[in-house]
Order: sequence, then C-alpha cells, then structure tokens
Amino acid sequence: MIEESVIQEIKDRSDIVEVVGDFVSLKKSGSNYKALSPFTDEKTPSFFVSPSKQIFKCFSTGKGGDSIEFLREVESMTYVEAIKFLGEKYGVEVDESEQDYNVNNEKESLLIILNKSKDFYKDNLNSEEGKSIALSYLEHREVSEDMIEKFEIGYSLDKWDSLLQYLSKNKFNKDQILKAGLILENNDKKYDRFRNRLMFPIHNISGKVIAFGARIISEQKNQPKYVNSPETPLYVKSNVLYGLYQSKNNIRKLDNCILVEGYTDVISLFQIGVENVVSSSGTSLTINQIKLISRYTKNITILFDGDKAGIDASLRGMDLILENDMNVKIVSFPEGEDPDSYSKAVGKNKFLEYIDSNETNLITFKVDLLNSTYKDDPVKKSEMIFDIVKSISKIPNSIKRSVFIKEASNSLEITEQALITEMNKLLINSENKFSQPKAYINLDKKESLKKDEISSAINFYERECVRMLVNYGTSDFEVIGLDRKSFIDYFLNEIEDIEFENKNYLKIIEVFKNEFKKNRVIDINHFLDGKYKDIKEDVIDLSANKYEISKQWKDKFNIHVSDEIDSLKKTTYTNILRLKFRLIRKMIKDNMQNLSKSDMVNIDRETIELHSKLKSAEIEIAKQLGNVTTV
Repeated sequence: MIEESVIQEIKDRSDIVEVVGDFVSLKKSGSNYKALSPFTDEKTPSFFVSPSKQIFKCFSTGKGGDSIEFLREVESMTYVEAIKFLGEKYGVEVDESEQDYNVNNEKESLLIILNKSKDFYKDNLNSEEGKSIALSYLEHREVSEDMIEKFEIGYSLDKWDSLLQYLSKNKFNKDQILKAGLILENNDKKYDRFRNRLMFPIHNISGKVIAFGARIISEQKNQPKYVNSPETPLYVKSNVLYGLYQSKNNIRKLDNCILVEGYTDVISLFQIGVENVVSSSGTSLTINQIKLISRYTKNITILFDGDKAGIDASLRGMDLILENDMNVKIVSFPEGEDPDSYSKAVGKNKFLEYIDSNETNLITFKVDLLNSTYKDDPVKKSEMIFDIVKSISKIPNSIKRSVFIKEASNSLEITEQALITEMNKLLINSENKFSQPKAYINLDKKESLKKDEISSAINFYERECVRMLVNYGTSDFEVIGLDRKSFIDYFLNEIEDIEFENKNYLKIIEVFKNEFKKNRVIDINHFLDGKYKDIKEDVIDLSANKYEISKQWKDKFNIHVSDEIDSLKKTTYTNILRLKFRLIRKMIKDNMQNLSKSDMVNIDRETIELHSKLKSAEIEIAKQLGNVTTV
C-alpha cells in the first residue's frame, strides 16, 4: 500500500491543467479551460477544467473529478497506476519495494511485466549478440543513438526462452506473462514469442509500454517481416498510435499530425527533426485513432508510400476522418520511395518543402486518381465517382460539401446537379438510418405531469441550494454592518426546517454539517476520495459551471456584471426561500387532494386549519420573493 502522506503530497504538487494538457488540447475560457471531450465524439467543447478547484468536468458524459480520476478515465489506469504516474511527473517517490506482482490488479501486473521486458530487450542491445546483429543493423539503417534511446528500441535474443527465464527469475507469474502476449504455449511448453528480432516498444499516452512490434533482422525464409503483440487487456491495436507519446506535444504545438505507415517512418522523421508524426502500424485508420489525434489537432497530413497497393489500402477508412470533421491532406511519394527513404535522402527542409508543394485534400486526391487510372473505363469511373460523392456526403459542414461538389464537378466534367442528387440520396438514407421514433405524450396524464412539474421545481431549487453550499461553503459574508458570519453557519440555520427530497443532496449537507460540528470547514476536495463514491459525482457536477461571464464586459466595455459571490447572502437566502415556496405549494396540493376526498359533512377540521396555515405561509414567502399568489 502507498502511504497516505505520499498520496497527499502528490495531490498537493499536481496541477490538473498540466495533467489534462498532456492528453487534451486545452483553450483558455475565462478563469477555466475548455476542450473537446476525450471521452466521446463531439463537435462543440463540453469538457471543462477548473484550475482553482483542481477538477475537470465533462458535460457530455457526466464524468468528472481530480487529476487521478482523469487518468483513470482517459487511460484506463488503476488508482495505483495514476498515483505512480503523477508521482513520477512531479518528482514524488512512490515506494514499490514490497509490491507483490502476483496479487496486484491484472492491468497493473501486465504493465509491470511489459516494462520489465522492455528493459530486458534494451539491455540485450548491448550484449555481444545484440551488438553484432541488432546494433549493426541499426547503424546500417542510419538510426542514431538518440533515436534508439528516445524510442527505447531493443533486441530479442536468438533463443527460445531467454525472456521467459529472465521474468521467471524475477518471480513473475507465467500465466501473467502469457496474458501480456510475451510468450507462446504449445503442448504445455512455454517459449518466447519474439526471437532474433529488433524490438519496438509501443507506449500508451502516459509513456508506459503496453505492447511490442518486432522486426526480423536475419534472412529467414517463411518468417513474417513484422510480428506484433496480440491484443491484451492493455493493448487494442485499433486504439493505439505508435509514436503518439513522443509526438503529442509537437502535434499540439504545430496544430498538425503527420500520419505514416510504419515504425521506421516515424523514427526517421524524428531523426531529421520532424516530430509531429505517428503511425497506424500498417492498418487503416480507425475511429478511435482519429479521436486520439483530435485531442491534439483537427489537422491530419497522411503520407502515402509510392506503391499503388499502399495507397489503395490507406484510402479505405479515410471517410472516417471527414466524418469526424477533421481536415485531411494527402501526400504521395514518387514510385519506390517512402517517408523513411525520402527523408534520409533529402533532409528536413527539402522534406517539408516536398510536403507543402504536393499536399492535396482527399477529394481532389481521389479525383486525380480517377482521372489518371480509370478515365477510359466507364464502369470503374462511375464506381469511383460514386465513391467520391460518398466521401463528400460524410463532411458535416454543408458549406464545405458545396465547395467540394463544385470542385469535383469541374474536374470530372459532370454537372453539379447530378452529384448533388446522388449526395442527397446518401444524406437522406443516412438520416433515416439513424433517426429515432418520436416520443408522444399521453394527454390523459395531465395530473401526473403537474406533479412532475412540482417535483422538478423542488429538485431544481434543492440543487441550487446545495450548489451554493458546495461552491461557497468556505466563504463568509457581512450580516449586519461589519459583523461577519461564516456561510456554512448561516446556510445550516436557514435550512434547518427543510427536509430535502434528494437523498444525495441530503447526504452532502450532512457531511458539511458533521464536519462543521468538529470545527472543520470543508470544500470540494474533501469529497474526491473513495469514501464518498455515491455522492462524488454529484459534488463535482454542482461545482462545475459550463458557462462563464466574459471578462470583456468589464475589461473592454467597462460594464460590471455582478457575480453571485458579490451578493452571496441575498442569493443564498433567495434560493432557500424559493425552495420553501415550492415545498409549501406541494404540501398545499397534497392537502387539497385530501379535502377533495372528504365529504363536506365529515370534513377533517385539522385538514382545513392546515390548509389555512400553508396558504398564509405561501403568501408571506411570495411577498418576500415579490411573487403574486392566490388565496
């Protein structure tokens, strides 16, 4: 177990803006930061980070919490993993000396095994066998020592079980090693998956190794050029981009992501100084990979190898980029060239010049491909035209669609109307496919709806009251003259006669009350540990504000817009009064129902008296609120 004092020190040192900023491209918004949610596909930012409260809130998914919770959500880390990650980031030593690898959370155990294996492969590079085979190969491919270190390249020995023996000596469980994808099993015999290969560790966003890509070095027949780790609880190929850990900051800085095919392409571009590059590891781009890129930029430049097969394979799935409102440019290299060979031949400046001069958008690229390949084949040409229209229909922005339709019409010598007709068919079919049946209200349930309205109003004002408590529980304000009173003391006195219907809100109030009795005034951070799992989400939701008054009102236009903290007592008092008003109205309604059920002869006198008292209370509160009510 990690000591509580260590965890607290990590929490004190960590900055949520820095932590989230490693994974999401944040933009300043008033005193907070906003971004597109990393948890869902969205066009408008609903993800907010509060530096003052050290929390995040995603309004699209409802997720929220502190830095630890963010890491758990975005990277599927365990609590311990998140603590260790933050400890490493902020220079706090986390003691792992007594860790039992066999009893840890499965994902954590696999991470430890994989990262231990990475170290083993790195050490092998400097062994006698590694120097003569692997290092000589890397030197031949002009891979520098800096790149070897940056990407943690290693070597798997030409032996059946060297890694298995090493991990077993370090007391790792063989079943866990098997789950990590590092060994194979045949007839109860276990042996290394990777042998006599150059090892490329695949990192997650936080820099931990989750898998390996392995390239053959020797000229063995009937052996694949690359062998990759199988999918594991840690590694799903379609969710990972090679090189993203090393390139994410530069992608954000340059607002562009260069996408290449293989590991060596990434390393070669890094070596010449182009460091905003990732690889999809030879597969078509997936929706999850696009979402990963969109955390850092909306712009993708795809570099195609010069061979036609590579281009055709890469084009499949390109529509996903357009569908997700990303801007995509395509660059193809001369026949026989790829980013690896071309970058080594020309260097950084000429390489970037080539990209600038030869990049084109996806639609234009497809049109050019059609004209050069299928111009004299009517059947193939019509298929390609339909494919182009299909791609254009994926673009969410109608203006962009119109521009591309016009461009395609001119290039293909086909009327705009013909292309528009086909595109509209696709758009209509898409709408029909995803449209949901409408919900209809049963008009016979008017009474039920009225009850729902009252309950909804009560819940709203309960929420407003507790929101004030969560956000201003540590504040104080003037009561009379210069006398000051703590907010929490005032609040608890004012709500003493109110029974909250929402059980979570009631529990939040009780926590504040109990701590106040101990002379402790708490804030949101008190609720962020595991003790308050059932109400933590509510507290975060109450503390987060999606909208904020622009500073321009004051700074640019010299207009002061009062904030609720400027009149804290009045706002709090009004919210509590409004809640009482709705609760009294509910009691009046319930009492009227009792009256209607009684016959006029045997009518309950207490019920009549209660009605009179409730109406008097209603009128009194209405006067204070400035409302009009009926007797």
